[in-house]
Amino acid sequence: MKRRAILLTSALVLTLAGSGVVIASGLQDSPQDARPSQDPIADLLRQTPAQPAPAATPVPSEAAPAGTPAPAAPIPVTPPGAEAALDEAEDEEAEIEEAVPVTTAAAVTESDTPASRPRRRVAIVQAIDKVTAESMRFEVEVGGRPVRFNQSLIFTARACEVSASDERGQDAFAYLQVSLQPRGTVQPIDARQIFQGWMFASSPGLNALEHPVYDAWVVGCKG
Repeated sequence: MKRRAILLTSALVLTLAGSGVVIASGLQDSPQDARPSQDPIADLLRQTPAQPAPAATPVPSEAAPAGTPAPAAPIPVTPPGAEAALDEAEDEEAEIEEAVPVTTAAAVTESDTPASRPRRRVAIVQAIDKVTAESMRFEVEVGGRPVRFNQSLIFTARACEVSASDERGQDAFAYLQVSLQPRGTVQPIDARQIFQGWMFASSPGLNALEHPVYDAWVVGCKG
């Protein structure tokens, strides 16, 4: 009897442990609500009072100096010895053979290889509802839980990179997946993907989310 009670207790513990794993896995896959991202620079600019513009310094006016009026046609001036120097230069160019540079595979060095872009752990996204004018800047963790905006849009970040040291300008690039799944309806609706690809912070319209109600673009990367 005691052995049977021990077996029943062990089976109950294993069942509860399996249920906890399933619940934790479901919570990890379920999207979380978007939260506004901190922007300390914008807050500091809003708190700093605007400085008055400095007064313009008057420019003193001076009369034009008197002089001889300019001729109607330009007068050619040939410095002494210029023609002889020009002839000597032409003779030297004719004697010197022009060297032709030869490019080989050995001339390529490690400095010619472009540097890799640094990767970040968090993508910063800006989204707006064009009907209600609701806008929010929030963070999406790369490879983490999806983030839900306005009860409908679900954002998933797969990668977030910034410009390399040898690139001309500073930019941020994020690979995002955006799905549409309204929450709170009578019948559950399956998520429908409406965007997948790279977004560019410097050019939001280059590869943008095309939707009649929502607009979204990447702002930067952090972490």
